[in-house]
Amino acid sequence: MSKQLVVLDVVGLTPRLLAHMPRLRSVADTGFRAELGTVLPAVTCSVQSTFLTGELPAGHGVVGNGWYFRELGEVLLWRQHNALVGGEKLWQAARRAEPGYTVANVCWWYAMGADVDWTVTPRPVYYADGRKEPDCYTDPPELHDELTGRLGTFPLFTYWGPGAGIPSSTWICRAAEQIFADHSPDLTLVYVPHLDYDLQRYGSSSPQAAAAAAELDAVLGPLLDAARARGATVVALSEYGITDVSRPVDVNRLLRAEGLLRVHTQDGMEYLDPWTSRAFAVADHQVAHVYVRDPADVPAVAKLCAGLPGVAEVLDADGKAAHGLDHPRAGELVLVAEPDAWFTYYYWLDDARAPDFARLVEIHRKPGYDPAELFFDPAAPLAAKRRAATALARKKLGMRYLMSVVGLDAGARAVRGSHGRLPADPADAPVLLCSDPAAARDRIAATDVKALLLELAGLAPTAPSTTATAPPGPGSAAGAPAGSAGAGAAGPGAAGEAP
Repeated sequence: MSKQLVVLDVVGLTPRLLAHMPRLRSVADTGFRAELGTVLPAVTCSVQSTFLTGELPAGHGVVGNGWYFRELGEVLLWRQHNALVGGEKLWQAARRAEPGYTVANVCWWYAMGADVDWTVTPRPVYYADGRKEPDCYTDPPELHDELTGRLGTFPLFTYWGPGAGIPSSTWICRAAEQIFADHSPDLTLVYVPHLDYDLQRYGSSSPQAAAAAAELDAVLGPLLDAARARGATVVALSEYGITDVSRPVDVNRLLRAEGLLRVHTQDGMEYLDPWTSRAFAVADHQVAHVYVRDPADVPAVAKLCAGLPGVAEVLDADGKAAHGLDHPRAGELVLVAEPDAWFTYYYWLDDARAPDFARLVEIHRKPGYDPAELFFDPAAPLAAKRRAATALARKKLGMRYLMSVVGLDAGARAVRGSHGRLPADPADAPVLLCSDPAAARDRIAATDVKALLLELAGLAPTAPSTTATAPPGPGSAAGAPAGSAGAGAAGPGAAGEAP
């Protein structure tokens, strides 16, 4: 019989922030605390996939929070289908050792279609008239009403966007407690996003970061108590540490100025044209995949990017292989930012020509990550809030609306925290806490987390089947499922959405 496990992915948790989190620190009082290695890119989707498969991105195929789907000709971020993740998952290995092993996934990424027993993930209601309302997806379906009947509707607009804050993490933790109490899974995975918000807004060294850590610690307390009351082993870990930044780096604007990136225009708005561009970048925090259509252009593009202020490294084929990032989904080149810099997705040269979605919280239409979505436009915050109020009034009347609240260059300049690079200082690196001293060690690699969790569960791993470990290629699992997952993934909300 396996031992019950609760695994908390506390995004952005570092030794520096643990100083403000006594309840979470207590997890290691009778167990241990270890440095936790991460992977490049140190971003949510890549690191979670490594935790759950024991493979680097070259193996599981998740090269970032999104990438250029070559077979579709589209940049897509924040897909949800679990089939996009190659390799044998943690629970599949557990079930080979113990058939009937049960798993609850509470908001870890790539939740949809995963062969677990209980799934909860943010997902708005998409009405035919274009409205989007907060909600969540669950499997089995009846779990939806079980959770919302007690906890209320999932607070989507506090999960991402200018209103992102503690209510979403509170709801997630209470949902995990309810599933744990009602169904008693052998493994409960819980994703807790709160530290992602103010650390990106204000930086990890800010007073707001310390306050966010203390606020989250209080929310985690009841879940930790529930796990201990049942004798479950608790593991708390993080995907990355967020560090202070001050410089946005516009890779795509450089590529456009050099005639490598092309756009097409509709209604006066410019859209990235990946079909005709010779090179363009998919920005993802402090890492950017640069897709180069003609192999003959790669050396020139690499030289061009290396000369851009804010770029620390340009990884070619050998560099990608050295970091376990050599997968067909990756760009021909991968850029790593300087410690105080991060990459924007911006490709327009005149804000008047920017697409309308640039000013919205619109994580699925933007061809790159946009942390400016965490702010009401810093250039005119009161005006942005008035526009938001007007949009909400139109929404309540059943009218169409645009929640145009995100600043462009002013929003980018306001960002004070980012991640994606490999950490330089252990105080800002990921950390792992465990309540069971039996597996104590000083350091663990991200690729060893899967084996550690199997060990803590008391399940000796056996040889996986050959079909379970095949990584997804640029087609098949990354193609049709991604298209179907686009409609199922959490989509844009009024002033916030699922990241």
